[in-house]
Amino acid sequence: MDNSAPYLQPGERVIIYDGVCRLCNGWVNFLIRHDKKHSVRMAPVQSEAGRALSIWAGLSPENVNTIVLIDGDHVYKRSEAIFRVMSFLPFPWRAMAALRILPLRFRDACYNGIALNRYRLFGRYDSVKKLEADHSQRFLKTGEEAGG
Repeated sequence: MDNSAPYLQPGERVIIYDGVCRLCNGWVNFLIRHDKKHSVRMAPVQSEAGRALSIWAGLSPENVNTIVLIDGDHVYKRSEAIFRVMSFLPFPWRAMAALRILPLRFRDACYNGIALNRYRLFGRYDSVKKLEADHSQRFLKTGEEAGG
């Protein structure tokens, strides 16, 4: 039985994010600007692909309070997802990945404090924010989403 992540080709990485969260959209825009090697694709959890990937990763797509990185058959959440993605970026951003030396418990406590209050602190959109991609394959889309 094939247990690979839906919608992903071998070797692809994807970030699943909250498409109505202003902070999350800011993070995705940051990646679009700085990930010049296109090392990671993106999918809002509210999309068909984001929803399917969340379920595949064992997460509820209705109650997402973390950034998720799917890299092959590995699922990374919270601070680990952030720091792994930072390691794909060029210097000086890659240097931020060195913060992984901090204890996971501490990193995730900081992450959770922001994530659980993100709407209050940064606001939210009424619907999924459509972001400008730097290339046509940046956002993971299903056949239906690509055509519509």
